[in-house]
Amino acid sequence: MAVLHAFVVLTALVALFCLPSLLALIVVADFAVDDVARAYRIRMRRIRARRMESKLARHAGLRFAADLPTTPTGPPIEQIAADLRRLGRQRTGVASRSPVWYAAVQRAYDERLALACAELEIPQHLAELTSVDLDIERVRVEGMLQAAGLRLVAAEADWS
Repeated sequence: MAVLHAFVVLTALVALFCLPSLLALIVVADFAVDDVARAYRIRMRRIRARRMESKLARHAGLRFAADLPTTPTGPPIEQIAADLRRLGRQRTGVASRSPVWYAAVQRAYDERLALACAELEIPQHLAELTSVDLDIERVRVEGMLQAAGLRLVAAEADWS
């Protein structure tokens, strides 16, 4: 009888100590099951969408954009970047130049910024703005182009 009593007490103590862990495991398992179910639903939606695109393309005889040959619409991006660096240097050295020359350089710089944005599919509003708004848009576009990997400032070599 004493052995049975000790076994019951021991079982009750183990259950008492393990109960919070089991409850936490059940709660976490609920979240994990929800995450897995959500991921499964998203994956199935993507698979269905791809199948539907494929069926529609076969039915209509269309080709996917990845299958179409890409032809450049303007000058190479390397040339645009070189022009932007050159025009940027000319914009900073305008102290001895006329206002007409400065306006021409600024306009050419903005046109090259717009070309670079078109090549890299970055939205810009340079042609629509004036004054301070144009300056702010220019700074924003320069930042977006640099974030896309376009180097706008030439690295100066230290030859000393």
